[in-house]
Amino acid sequence: MIEEHGRVVAVESGAVWVETLRKSTCSSCSVKAGCGQGLLDQIGVSGRRGYVRALSNLHLSVGDAVIIGVREDLLVRGSLLVYLLPLLGLFFAAVLADQLGLREPWVILSALFGFLLACCAVRWRSRLTAGDPALQPVVLRALLAGAAAAY
Repeated sequence: MIEEHGRVVAVESGAVWVETLRKSTCSSCSVKAGCGQGLLDQIGVSGRRGYVRALSNLHLSVGDAVIIGVREDLLVRGSLLVYLLPLLGLFFAAVLADQLGLREPWVILSALFGFLLACCAVRWRSRLTAGDPALQPVVLRALLAGAAAAY
C-alpha cells in the first residue's frame, strides 16, 4: 500500500476529501541539476496542494490528520493504461499505415489518429471504472492530535 499524509477538508457519507502536499524526490536524485522537474522544485512550484477523495468508514471531521493509501498494483496498472496504451496506439497505427503502403504524411496522420483513439479509450475506461470502490484511495488511519500538529 502506498501511503500519503493529509488533512481532511470535507466530509461526505462514506468518504472524505483530503488535502495532501505534493512532494518531489528531486533532493535525492543524482541528475537533479539537468532536469526540468528539479528546477521547478527549486523555485517552489512542486509544493502545491492536491485534493483527493478517499473512502472512509472512520468518524472524521474537518481538520483531522489522516493517512490515505492506494494499492501498488492499482498504481502500476493505471500507469500502464495511461502511458503505454496511447503509445501502443500510435505505433500500431503508424506501422499499419506503413504496411498498407501509404505515403509518409498519411503515416504520420495515422499515428496521430491511433494516439488520439487510444487516449479516448483510456478516458472511456476511466469513466467506466470511476465509481468502483475497489479502485479508490482509502483512509487507512487517523493520526493523533500531536502528530496532526506536525503536519
